[in-house]
Amino acid sequence: MYLTAEEVAERYREAISVGTLRNWRAMRVGPPFLKIGKAVLYPRQALEEWDRKHMVACNSTHGIGASD
Repeated sequence: MYLTAEEVAERYREAISVGTLRNWRAMRVGPPFLKIGKAVLYPRQALEEWDRKHMVACNSTHGIGASD
């Protein structure tokens, strides 16, 4: 249900580091998180929504080799 910062970094194949997540939390950017005492947790559902929000859609009608 919840992931730690280390697990979030693994989820994104280390493309987002634990340090980056820490910086994002300080700047209030990045995926939503919960802070309970010293524990920082990321709800899985919130990460999935954050993924969808940042999805880059490509226009398939103008692919490589397409003729006009």
